[in-house]
Amino acid sequence: MSLEAFRERILERRPLRIRGGGSKDFYGGPLAGEPLDVSAYRGIVSYEPSELVVTARAGTPLAELTAVLAERGQWLAFEPPTFRGPATLGGAMAAGLSGPGRASHGALRDFVLGAKLMDGEGRVLTFGGQVMKNVAGFDVSRLLAGSLGTLGLILEASIKVLPLPVAQATLRFQLAQGRALETMNLWAGRPLPITAAAWDDQGLMVRLAGAEAAVRDACGTLGGVRVPDGDAASHWTALRDQGHPFFAGEAPLWRLSLPSTAPPLDLPGDVLIEWGGAQRWLRGDLDATLLRDAARRAGGHATLFRGGNRTAGVFTPLPAPLATVHRRLKAAFDPHGVFNPGRLLPDL
Repeated sequence: MSLEAFRERILERRPLRIRGGGSKDFYGGPLAGEPLDVSAYRGIVSYEPSELVVTARAGTPLAELTAVLAERGQWLAFEPPTFRGPATLGGAMAAGLSGPGRASHGALRDFVLGAKLMDGEGRVLTFGGQVMKNVAGFDVSRLLAGSLGTLGLILEASIKVLPLPVAQATLRFQLAQGRALETMNLWAGRPLPITAAAWDDQGLMVRLAGAEAAVRDACGTLGGVRVPDGDAASHWTALRDQGHPFFAGEAPLWRLSLPSTAPPLDLPGDVLIEWGGAQRWLRGDLDATLLRDAARRAGGHATLFRGGNRTAGVFTPLPAPLATVHRRLKAAFDPHGVFNPGRLLPDL
């Protein structure tokens, strides 16, 4: 579709469900509105490897974008999940999700330099730029990350990229959950080239990346068992895209965002821990109030990521002042309630 075709649909002022590849249709509130397919609005607009920035249209498949970057020895260091589907750049930005390296490299929103948006009046708005120094004041382009398409139709995004690491290694350690959390937090305070750490009932996996000498020295310092490179790459990809055996099955999947130093929570269900302890996945038919109270006491919050009974809401209810800010932003960008109604919050 063309920009004019998008504008015509928007100005009809009927609720629209923005869709790229559909790889994250499960995430957030219920799907509502007429489908607005943006998958054909694709392609890399500009790419300056020497400047470490790429600008692409929203419908550009992540697989296509990562392949182009890899040809120049670069990558999306926030490792956006594809969930083994035809994920797009616009969908990745709208969902705001990041992969195993988030604790080391930063979240998706940290890499967003600029964005182009069509608002609820059909106007094309441009925010940010293509270099970090252009980011000043209230950064709307980063605000779009994680908005689940409720503020407007994301048309383009300019993203900072990074060079691929020269060397990588993954180590496995047989540690119980509590000891693994202590170890991850201890290592986080040391000058080690750790770019991902995750624990499940098989033990702790730690990914090292950087210069060959740094990775080699860290392997000698930490010990553990070196995982073959092919198996290690498959493990981190499976973790990123939820192809890991932990995520299999129909049991509800909860995502807890906690301080990395929080101890193990006394809750039923299976557990997988990422981001050095800051992201914890729980599988099981758990009571939403009980789980969210436990997360709050630990200093975080809980999201019903996939499946389960959603009557208590997918996301933790916002405090009244913050909810008011969300409503005001929605009214400013989408005054007629066209985009993805109810996807982020029930009343947006």
